Amino acid sequence: MNVAIVGASGAVGQEFLRVLEQRNFPMDNLVLFGSSRSAGREYTFRGKSYTVKELKHNDDFKDIDVAFVSAGGSTSVEYAGTITKHGTVMIDNSSAFRMENDVPLVVPEVNPEDALDRPRGIIANPNCTTIQMVVALKAIEKLSHIKRVHVATYQAASGAGATAMAELVKQYEQILKGEQPTVEKFAYQLAYNLIPHVDVFTDNGYTKEEMKMYNETRKIMHSDIEVSATCVRVPVMRAHSEATWVETERPLSLEEVREAFATTEGIILQDNPAKKEYPMPLFVADHDEVYVGRIRKDLTNPNGLSFWTVSDQIRKGAALNAVQIAEYLLKVGNIK
Repeated sequence: MNVAIVGASGAVGQEFLRVLEQRNFPMDNLVLFGSSRSAGREYTFRGKSYTVKELKHNDDFKDIDVAFVSAGGSTSVEYAGTITKHGTVMIDNSSAFRMENDVPLVVPEVNPEDALDRPRGIIANPNCTTIQMVVALKAIEKLSHIKRVHVATYQAASGAGATAMAELVKQYEQILKGEQPTVEKFAYQLAYNLIPHVDVFTDNGYTKEEMKMYNETRKIMHSDIEVSATCVRVPVMRAHSEATWVETERPLSLEEVREAFATTEGIILQDNPAKKEYPMPLFVADHDEVYVGRIRKDLTNPNGLSFWTVSDQIRKGAALNAVQIAEYLLKVGNIK
């Protein structure tokens, strides 16, 4: 197995290195790629030093079996042909190909088989908020078809990258010193604030982030499920949270819902309000699973449920999900 990481110097690229090492992903060779600005940087993996190569239109991917790509949508579009022309499986973390009919959009706990049909050699990693939601929804869908979902997200600064995390820290430092905080990554100061605006607004009043949750969920789950989302940026460093309301075709008891969550791959049930036990980003950061708690019946709808999820969006929402896709392909013998 020869593996490449494209965008190795970014937050997700660095997480790829950690996840691949922690999970002991089988490989013989590793090649790191980046922009001209990142080329020449060195990173350590399994005790060995690797130098980032500049991504170019050449035959560097000829012997690469799988490439984990997280360098932005424009780079993915420009270099997809170069990466895949010799048979490399490209697992792309950008939004560039997610809604293309001939590119599977995969969450291994939900629709792993979709990864086997990839005419262009590309598999898309879904949006981070969608990933953690559909892992939880899958558990409920096994009990009764989900008709609609209302969800409010509480998205950490890390969802906007390493520079956004640094800006949040800097803002707190500046404010404590009585200085004017630096505002560059977000529309407004994030420290001591909430911003109900993630990604750009569309003509229907929803942001692209919110529409991703609608469209991607339907594609992943092969479902007519309706999703209405409000996405909010919060002054948390890492791990996204979501408050979710679902309506199913039949009423579900809390007992069967808790059992479904407790026995579903990729979920940790943390639901004991009497002991103040529920998921929080402070404790979920750097963990692999989607944590679920605050499970209750919807007071306004007999077929409704409410619950709360938290997941590390750099891990499960990006790098880990992509690595799990590759692990599945290896398991079924579907990498060249």
